Amino acid sequence: MNVLELSEQEIGRRESLQELRQMGINPYPAAEYPTNAYSTDIRDNFNDDAEPRQVCIAGRMMSRRVMGKASFAELQDSKGRIQVYISRDDLCPDENKDLYNKVFKRLLDIGDFIGIKGYVFRTQTGEISVHAQELTLLSKSLKPLPIVKYKDGVAYDKFEDPELRYRQRYVDLIVNDGVKDTFLQRATVIRTLRRVLDEAGYTEVETPTLQSIAGGASARPFITHFNALDQDMYMRIATELYLKRLIVGGFEGVYEIGKNFRNEGMDRNHNPEFTCMELYVQYKDYNWMMTFTEKLLETICIAVNGKPEREIDGQIISFKAPYRRLPILDAIKEKTGFDCNGKSEEEIRAFCKEKGMDVDETMGKGKLIDELFGEFCEGTFLQPTFITDYPVEMSPLTKMHRSKPGLTERFELMVNGKELANAYSELNDPIDQEERFVDQMRLADKGDDEAMIIDQDFLRALQYGMPPTSGIGIGIDRLVMLMTGKTYIQEVLFFPQMKPEKKIPQSSVAEWAVVGVGEEWVPVLRKAGFNLVQNIKEEKAQGLQQKIGDIVKKYKLEMTKPAVDVIQQWIDKSNA
Repeated sequence: MNVLELSEQEIGRRESLQELRQMGINPYPAAEYPTNAYSTDIRDNFNDDAEPRQVCIAGRMMSRRVMGKASFAELQDSKGRIQVYISRDDLCPDENKDLYNKVFKRLLDIGDFIGIKGYVFRTQTGEISVHAQELTLLSKSLKPLPIVKYKDGVAYDKFEDPELRYRQRYVDLIVNDGVKDTFLQRATVIRTLRRVLDEAGYTEVETPTLQSIAGGASARPFITHFNALDQDMYMRIATELYLKRLIVGGFEGVYEIGKNFRNEGMDRNHNPEFTCMELYVQYKDYNWMMTFTEKLLETICIAVNGKPEREIDGQIISFKAPYRRLPILDAIKEKTGFDCNGKSEEEIRAFCKEKGMDVDETMGKGKLIDELFGEFCEGTFLQPTFITDYPVEMSPLTKMHRSKPGLTERFELMVNGKELANAYSELNDPIDQEERFVDQMRLADKGDDEAMIIDQDFLRALQYGMPPTSGIGIGIDRLVMLMTGKTYIQEVLFFPQMKPEKKIPQSSVAEWAVVGVGEEWVPVLRKAGFNLVQNIKEEKAQGLQQKIGDIVKKYKLEMTKPAVDVIQQWIDKSNA
């Protein structure tokens, strides 16, 4: 890396790195460092009356207070932070005091990983600490951390810009309290979900991520190319159709927790790559699934929060069963006064337009009802509510309602104004299923790019017979948002999708060469603030020479600054 691409602090850290190596200290040792304690258990198990406990700990040095022959440092391990007391004479009992005077005080930096062997004690101020008897450098940090500073109660240098936090999650986890806890809670959500399903006797399986047909949901897929088969493939939008094949094959219940991919928008509630759990159980229906889902979510909430409630945006959301059950057409009528029952596609479209909604001729009846629900109803359901009995046009994979013509046995679970789960009494009539697929293809012909494609192999599987089955899909990312009280999906994803990083526009080496600037001077000009050729047009040759000379001197470059007349030629050509 060119030294001019580094900050002063980065240059200083690399110089320290070199000096450590010259002292015979390996800044990146390979040997195991046998830790035997964490910061949290040291504090939890401390006993003033017991013999001092010998410990071996390791972590990042997050602060350092040097006070002559004695110092304090704060060590951050995977569990938390603990203070370390370092005495020069204890650390360096022999005449050579370099480990303290040079290494600890000058060559170590905030963010370095160190190992400490010593004993636990309580300081005069009452803080449980580790008295260091040995110090080992485990890994040198070459970039400075954004350490928060406080003055008069005001915090400075906080690492809080959302784009930086999401893009550099590794820094976010180091310096911001509570971030790691969110992801530990996410792990608890998934672990509890898996435990409940396993205890119920259901089998966790894995199905293909690359699929020849994007099926199981209405969504735009990502497309890639399979070179070995010379065939375009789709990143899966759902696991549904493969899991149903396994029910056909004789499994009592199967579930999968995995990634789905939908080539759609990004916002506070959506990420194109998301985690979903889908479950299918034979001989069950959507009524059974509602009861099962209530108990599942209540169990997860208790595991994460210690109680069946969670505060989100100032609202207490209760996951305690049972939840309200409301047919979708009743919900629309309740919120708008318009009864979709018995209405034609044109009548519903006319009402949507009357309400100022952006609808067009490509939208079928089901899509229009979905738009109405989304516009007027979805955001109003804060407490968990099962929205049930969707029109058949909205549910191409769902069994017809046993007592309500034109409707299906489907529910969506709404919580805090957003869909959390989608479930059916699964359609297992192969003839009916084929007709539904054909209807979807007609929607595609009208221009609906989210309509499903006919999956002939899935139809063949159904023709072998699928038992009565209920299935559900739960968005794990949204579930974690609810269980942790987060309002942005990016807060519960380690590495959410981001727009490309913005780069400062720079003229290329070739563009600089056109005006006579040699390649070796391009980094110097950029460091001096001249990223584009046109930036030097208004400069005076002598002034530009001075700026170049300052960079050469500051960074100790073995270069001789160009003559004034040479620089004048650069400026003249940039104005040509």
